[in-house]
Amino acid sequence: MTENPAARPEGALEALPGRPRAEGPDAEKGLKPLPAPVAGAVITVSDRCAEGRREDLSGPLAVELLARHGVIAPGVVVVPDGVEPVREAIEAAVAGGARVVLTTGGTGVTPRDLTPEGTAPLLQARMEGLEAQIRAHGLTKTPLAGLSRGLVGVTSREAQGALVVNAPGSRGGVKDTVAVIGPLVPHVLEQLGGGDH
Repeated sequence: MTENPAARPEGALEALPGRPRAEGPDAEKGLKPLPAPVAGAVITVSDRCAEGRREDLSGPLAVELLARHGVIAPGVVVVPDGVEPVREAIEAAVAGGARVVLTTGGTGVTPRDLTPEGTAPLLQARMEGLEAQIRAHGLTKTPLAGLSRGLVGVTSREAQGALVVNAPGSRGGVKDTVAVIGPLVPHVLEQLGGGDH
């Protein structure tokens, strides 16, 4: 597992809820920003990136886009494909205080695409409606969005729970995922805290 601190966008801490936010459903009525920044984590799942054979382009983009919604990730953790690397990276992120964990990569159907399998055992509750919404948003741009098996869910329904999201490994897939999830983070975390919705 390697971390890329350089992936943290300059000025990420300044990209708080009062500032311009990512495009997407955040313009819908009834959505509200986070009252304060929350800790996040971005995990890139890729054999080639982990081995240094390919530059990670989707992870740094995820850090940047999440910051616009008040979710501040300190950088990108890069792990190889596989159930155990994914599970261990998510567990470490949550143990470190992340309230939102976004993985990118490993959501397809190749033999090494095992991100959903590494994520599923950690989720106390799946949010299948959001999974479908992300795919629907992506399908407006490319039919390849339908190939993603990415999961969305929470590690616990209690206040300490974290939102975990599997995004595809493409930059477009990351954009689609954050466009849907970003504006809804405040509502998910509020519900985990026992708030009304």
